Amino acid sequence: MTSAEPNQTILVVDDNLDNVEILRAFLESRGYVIAEASDGRSALAKMETVKPALVLLDVMMPGMDGWQVCRAIKNHPDFGGTTKVVMVTAKGAFEDKFEGLRSGADDYVVKPVDFKDLLEKVQRNLAARGGRA
Repeated sequence: MTSAEPNQTILVVDDNLDNVEILRAFLESRGYVIAEASDGRSALAKMETVKPALVLLDVMMPGMDGWQVCRAIKNHPDFGGTTKVVMVTAKGAFEDKFEGLRSGADDYVVKPVDFKDLLEKVQRNLAARGGRA
């Protein structure tokens, strides 16, 4: 497994703190720098300061849902074209995956998370962004 370059921060967005901690522990153990947010509005605010390379984004959150957050990220004039978004959600139906793609998501992981699959998608999306994963 390859560890991350220091400037490839991943923003984990989920209103379930247990999910955030599990993803944080898994990814930090592989060398990634993790930032976190517990809802859509705080995620968008964190985007401005952290400027993550990748966002792991839950769908079902209070306030703004993940689809709305994804669209806001992808439409942002500064980082919308470079930040990769991977939806990480329990919503695994075809219609949900289609909505993820319509909202601009680059990839999709269904909970419960298969960590091998998650790591492959993290690495692939960071590499596609132009940096090594």
